[in-house]
Amino acid sequence: MNVEEAHAAFIQYHLQRRTGERKGRLERGHQEAEILFCRNIWWPFRGNFDDLHPEFEVLDWRGRSYFCDFAWLTLAVKLIIEIKGFGPHVRDMDRQKYCNELNRETFLSALGFQVISFAYDDVAYRPELCITLLRMILSRFQSESSPVSLKSVAEQEIIRLACKLARPLRPIDVETHLSINHRTAVRTLQSLCTKGWFSAVTGAEGKHVVRYELQRSAMQLL
Repeated sequence: MNVEEAHAAFIQYHLQRRTGERKGRLERGHQEAEILFCRNIWWPFRGNFDDLHPEFEVLDWRGRSYFCDFAWLTLAVKLIIEIKGFGPHVRDMDRQKYCNELNRETFLSALGFQVISFAYDDVAYRPELCITLLRMILSRFQSESSPVSLKSVAEQEIIRLACKLARPLRPIDVETHLSINHRTAVRTLQSLCTKGWFSAVTGAEGKHVVRYELQRSAMQLL
């Protein structure tokens, strides 16, 4: 089944299970931006639309219904995904709408949802960036059907640490962050260098590796 067939079946599945305004909102609201997200980002990333809910209804802090573009709901994750075009979300937004949007996202976070937003232009023209960021977010949650090795978890944490610190890592940074010994820290950093995530930086004399720099080009592989 290709993406077009899978997407059509996905929408039909949800239409058949909705009535009234929930069904009408899906018919009206799932348009170009949302279709592009399904085709350019979610399908290449996941390969299916399991547990993804289009035009998902939630209540805001005032008790009013609001339809999010997507919700991905699993035992481990409650993720709200919004696709934001520059026009309606920036150019045409007044102060009250801006306040309402921020309050709604904060309220959803308080309810246990993680709310993320993608710009329409990135969804349409830079989907690989969206996939990278989405993978970084979801990699924090272990899939029920995909066991994660301790080594891969450690490597992911080291990559996140490099992003957080925004500078080359020293072995001591990894030792402190992961509570591991020096040899294990160096061995893991060397493994990441072999995989292309980091490059080793030598000291002034060029004899010993003193730092490990995250490669920006490797970020697309996250």
